[in-house]
This record gives sequence, C-alpha cells and structure tokens, in this order.
Amino acid sequence: MASNNFIDYVKINCRSGKGGAGSHHFFRAKGLPNGGPDGGDGGRGGHIILEGSSQLWTLLHLQYRKHLIAKAGEGGGENLRSGAQGEDIIIQVPLGTVARDAETGEKKLEITEEGQRLILTPGGRGGWGNDHFKSATNQAPAYAQPGEPGIDEWVILELKLLADVGLVGFPNAGKSTLLSVVSAAKPKIADYAFTTLTPNLGVVAYRDYKSFVMADIPGIIEGAAEGKGLGTRFLRHIERNSILLFMISCDSPDINAEYEVLLSELEQFNPELLEKQRLLAITKSDMLDEELEAEIRATLPTDLPTVFISSLANKNIQPLKDLIWEALQQNRAATAAAAPPRQSQEEDAEEPEADQQTEQEQE
Repeated sequence: MASNNFIDYVKINCRSGKGGAGSHHFFRAKGLPNGGPDGGDGGRGGHIILEGSSQLWTLLHLQYRKHLIAKAGEGGGENLRSGAQGEDIIIQVPLGTVARDAETGEKKLEITEEGQRLILTPGGRGGWGNDHFKSATNQAPAYAQPGEPGIDEWVILELKLLADVGLVGFPNAGKSTLLSVVSAAKPKIADYAFTTLTPNLGVVAYRDYKSFVMADIPGIIEGAAEGKGLGTRFLRHIERNSILLFMISCDSPDINAEYEVLLSELEQFNPELLEKQRLLAITKSDMLDEELEAEIRATLPTDLPTVFISSLANKNIQPLKDLIWEALQQNRAATAAAAPPRQSQEEDAEEPEADQQTEQEQE
C-alpha cells in the first residue's frame, strides 16, 4: 500500500434523518361522516451506521466524503398506516476504528469485529399519530406529534491497527527489515531515519500453518510524546497490540538507556502500554562475535526475554518467532483467565441443590 494512501484519521459531518410527522387523520366512510382518529405514526429518520470490515485497512474511502446525510422518515397516513423509515447510511470501516465527538473528544463507539454494526448518529424518532391520543374524555384528538429532528454533528474517526505484535524502536532500528523478512509485507527500507512514515502490517507464518499479525510503526524518538519527530500520531496503533517487541540496534551507544527512553515515551502517551507484555530484540547482531554478544547480554535486564537477531543474515529469526508465539499464548491464557466466568452452567448446577434442600426442609 502506498504511504500516501494510508489514512488513519478523518473528520466527517454526520446528519441523521428527521423523523416523519404523525398523522391527525379521521376515518371517513359512507354513512360514517364522523369516524374516529386513524392517523398513523411517522417513520424514523435514517441512522448513520458504522460496519466493521476486515477487507479494509485504511480510512482512505472517507477522506473526501466529508458529509454523510441520511434521509428523513415519511409522515404517517390514514388507516393507521405508518410512514416509511428514512434510509440508513451504512459506512464500512476497518476493524479497530474509534469514533469520537469532534468537539469534546468523547469516545462514541469502536468497531472491533467483522460485520459489527453500531449506530454512530441516530435518526429522529417518528411522531405519533392522533390515534395514540384518543381517550374517554378526548375521542377526537385533532393533533399529532411532529417527528423529532435529526442530529447534525462532526465526528472524528481514528484507526488503531489490530495486530498481535507491535514493533517499537528508534528510527533505523531494523523494524521494517524484520517485517519484510518474516512476512510478505514490503515496507520502504533505506539507511536513514524515518524511512517508515506510515504503519505497515504483515502476517507472519509460523509452525503448523499457524500465523500472527505484526505491526511496524514509524520510529519513536525522545520527546515524541511532546510532539517531536512524528510525535504521537502513530503511537495509538500499538494500543491494541497484544505484546510489544522492542527493537534496538546492537551498535547503540547505550542499549539500556535507549530502552528506558522508549518506555518513558510510551508511558507519557498512555501508561497502560507498560502493562503489556514486552520482548527485546537486539538487531543487526551479525556484526557481533560471541564475545561481544555475551558482554552486551550481561548488561541487559534479566527479567526481559531477549534475543539477538539479524534480519539480513537470518540469524535467530525462528527463535524470535518461537519467543513471540509463546508470549502470545501466555497473553491469551491470561486474558481468558481474567474473563468473567460463565454463569449459566454453574447456576444450573446450583438450582437442583437448592430445590433438594427445600424439599428436605418441608419433609
């Protein structure tokens, strides 16, 4: 995908449809000139709906579609006929899309599953016809409700890439090279900083036809959380990653200091990122002999799983995949353990016991 086609932020105007007015019609027929109220309800105005699609990876299709206007509902008719609902506007978006109010920044909804549909801007409710207002003391109500107006609002759509592994590192740390080696992705690679200007996704093949998704984001520099370099524009893409793979070049003057800078920038952007499982890859290690590698390893944190790799020399690429896969399984197991237990089976098992106790007490 060309870099200028990766759009992960759009601002759009959403106008839902106005509800149709209720009818204040009275039944008329030969021999019955003064029939009762039979006005139908107005139709609901059209919604603006977001639908998740795994076939989309960008918000490019919305970049030049700034106004979404749904149709109004039709008015009610005689004989209790309800007006037709306004046609909904359904917009497909990539998985991981978050919608926010443009004025307040408040999160409205997020799309995370294929086929998931959520109402972004609801249409106005249709008005009730005069049939709803008849009573013993008011048998001929000559009024009905107007339809509710639609909503006119500006909405921001942000894309947060869904990936299993997020690559985190300084510019020119070898992230794009690794992604190009382990997947079919073809990110731009060059020997200068900020070669990667947009995120890239790649599907990594693993043993026994298994796979996982890896995301490469533009490099982070010290002060990114304050807007330096590419700032925090792309840091949101790693918020949904299951694990973070930190990548630091072996020729770094101080690997530990660089690692701490990366952690600090992530913490300033979102402290919850530090709760994610972390791995460390020392890149370009084909330049090291065994003695230098041992010296560097002795200075690294002992509680951080580390592997020395070289994408160009294919050094320790498979052990890196094994390490990532093991971390992913641990993460999934922890997530499953933290999920609320299913109550249906437990409740079914408990209910007979309670019934038996009641019967014993009665006896």
